[in-house]
Amino acid sequence: MRLPVPGFDVTYVKPTITRKNIEVGDFTYYSGLDFEAQVTHHYPDMYGDRLVIGKFCQIAAGVMFVMNGANHQMNAATTFPFYILERWSGVAPALEDLPCKGDTVIGNDVWIGENAVILPGVQVGDGAVIGARAVVGSDIAPYTIAAGNPARSIRRRLDEEMIDLLEKVQWWDLPIGQIQALMPILTSPDLERVKEQLRRRLG
Repeated sequence: MRLPVPGFDVTYVKPTITRKNIEVGDFTYYSGLDFEAQVTHHYPDMYGDRLVIGKFCQIAAGVMFVMNGANHQMNAATTFPFYILERWSGVAPALEDLPCKGDTVIGNDVWIGENAVILPGVQVGDGAVIGARAVVGSDIAPYTIAAGNPARSIRRRLDEEMIDLLEKVQWWDLPIGQIQALMPILTSPDLERVKEQLRRRLG
């Protein structure tokens, strides 16, 4: 297990993954020690759904990823799952009668705030920010700040030109040495200078 911040319970997630159908990119970290415990109701043999998280994501403590196995039958008179509980007998509904929203995909360089809940099938774009305790049940566009229950997009984090440049550069896919060289640009608050440097890099 890699602990990237000495003295704190922060874990690089990728080296800890043991469950199939969870894919996590390099340098994504979780503020805790057991990331897989935060992925609930994940039965890939039944649903085949994947949790895919990009590189350089920052996942705060208590974030939960709720997968498709949490769904109950919605096209019947009751949602109660008699068939899985002792004392009751019955036949499980067909898979096509259970809502399945597909893979949950989190882009690169996404910051997810403390105790946020990501619901099944959500797509969160690169560079997005999810507020603390948000409940995300619908897609969030790249470089968008979203918060609330249900989570709503509040605003774009950067202007359209900067977003376009970052999506073209895709710095998270560069070799580590190049990322290291880009760090002064990526962390600079002088966004006009950053745009100039990114334009130059793209030629």
